[in-house]
Amino acid sequence: MWTGGVRVIIENDEQKILMVKQEHPERTVWMVPGGGIEEGETAAEAVVREMKEETGLDVTVGPMIFHIEEVSEKRGQRFVNFFMATVAGGDMHLGMDPEFDAEHQVLKELKFLSREEIQALPHVYPEFLRDEVWELLDAGKLYDAFRIREPWKK
Repeated sequence: MWTGGVRVIIENDEQKILMVKQEHPERTVWMVPGGGIEEGETAAEAVVREMKEETGLDVTVGPMIFHIEEVSEKRGQRFVNFFMATVAGGDMHLGMDPEFDAEHQVLKELKFLSREEIQALPHVYPEFLRDEVWELLDAGKLYDAFRIREPWKK
């Protein structure tokens, strides 16, 4: 049985990507916000819900730009769809993962990071955030419509 997830790529006007830092017992890792698709939920609905939970932001879902699959004995069959999105409102702040109580939260930091800052991090998931995603964004006036305009900065 496949377990599905979503991750969300939001680029600001300074060509930085919104990232979250998660601290786990085995390591600290930076990734774009997202999480699991719940029963009865579409991937696009999961994008909207996960962004609100983790970042406080309301988003408009853009195109899916990556799909990753994993089949392993330890984690089973999993896939993650990566979407572009734009900010439609909300108040940006570090949210909470409802799977954990307040004492055991893994989300520790939320901020926009540049290509250089991401490339300098010891652990990034997935690795294509170091280079391939930037090639798409750079190539991509195609994605200009999905770069955010920061409505909270007046």
